Amino acid sequence: MIPFSPPRIDQKIIDEVTDTLKSGWITTGPKTKRFEKELSAYSGNKATLCLNSATAGLEIMLRWFGVKAGDEVILPAYTYSATANVVIHCGATPVFVDVNASDFNINPENIRKAITPKTKVIMPVDFGGWPCDYDTINAIAKEAASSFVAESDNQKKLGRIMVLSDAAHSIGGIYKGKKTGSLTDVSVFSFHAVKNLTTAEGGAVALNLPEPFDNEEEYRKLCVSTLHGQNKDALAKMQKGNWKYDIVEAGYKCNMTDIMAAIGLVELARYDSDTLVKREKIMDQYNWTLSAYSWAELPVTRTADTFTSCHLYPLRIKNITEQQRDEIIKRIFDHDVSVNVHFIPVPMMSFYKSLGYDIKNYPVAYNNFSREISLPVFYDMTEENVKTVLEAVVRSVHDVIGTNQ
Repeated sequence: MIPFSPPRIDQKIIDEVTDTLKSGWITTGPKTKRFEKELSAYSGNKATLCLNSATAGLEIMLRWFGVKAGDEVILPAYTYSATANVVIHCGATPVFVDVNASDFNINPENIRKAITPKTKVIMPVDFGGWPCDYDTINAIAKEAASSFVAESDNQKKLGRIMVLSDAAHSIGGIYKGKKTGSLTDVSVFSFHAVKNLTTAEGGAVALNLPEPFDNEEEYRKLCVSTLHGQNKDALAKMQKGNWKYDIVEAGYKCNMTDIMAAIGLVELARYDSDTLVKREKIMDQYNWTLSAYSWAELPVTRTADTFTSCHLYPLRIKNITEQQRDEIIKRIFDHDVSVNVHFIPVPMMSFYKSLGYDIKNYPVAYNNFSREISLPVFYDMTEENVKTVLEAVVRSVHDVIGTNQ
């Protein structure tokens, strides 16, 4: 069976993790701090906080901004549930909007229509690694400043809707000459096991706040908020005579460990020169072969000003139903090839349906979902693996829709 997205675990990673285990420092320490600085240098943002998940990063930034009951957060209907769940955790209301038919990403005009005086945050999602239209989204947030109702200190300081990018898929993606992480107020990366750049679990908050914010100062505050509200981390407390600490707020527990950071340091060092090169090559091979078939709607990997991080290969089959798509997937698995679907739109999930959300209000999201099949993309894929996947896909589509053109 060809797997869908196994992590890359090689001797370099094993050696770096072993070094960490032998160092005597396995929780948040020097490697985590180094990873944070290297991530900032890589993405071009102003400060970076590493945490145990992207979900924690999204939620802590909503809470940092003072999002609460009665507030609204705009997000795409086409995303993973984590993007919406963190809004619910804060007591606020997710306002789903439909997406683009072309690239799965949030439609900026739909954002504009959804803004009300209750809107506090816009959460675009870089689907599959393809950056959203941040110039337009940032402009919309600024245009709406006159109707923005600021309540918390940070809301008053920013003076407008915050743009909080769910960049879980898109580290290394490029939009108009800038990498994700530096494209808007705050971006949050995921380093989960299936991501391009993994730390097993983990994530990072890329701070890029405008003046008058001091991003380094906000980073220090967030370090406290994400470690129980403790004013010294374990590394600081280990300094000679520096054991005494205070709890200055009722904080959370979502720090990254040095074991996780060790994996990330190796992955980041070879990310542009090796990982992204290999992933783009696989996607190009898929595109080259599947472009011969009229039923195949292919993802774009590059334009003049945008480059995907190649996290997903979201193939869509033209003019099929959801049931036909599911049958195609079953047949692909019968050929010992693992595929997936990204994503079941959040309004289709039982919990969100119980709150009154209806997928009929997001027809583009449903249409994309009903025809989408994510093909495997991972570093250790061989050319023979790619050929096997393509043969399985073509045969399965032909068997279900009755054409090989």
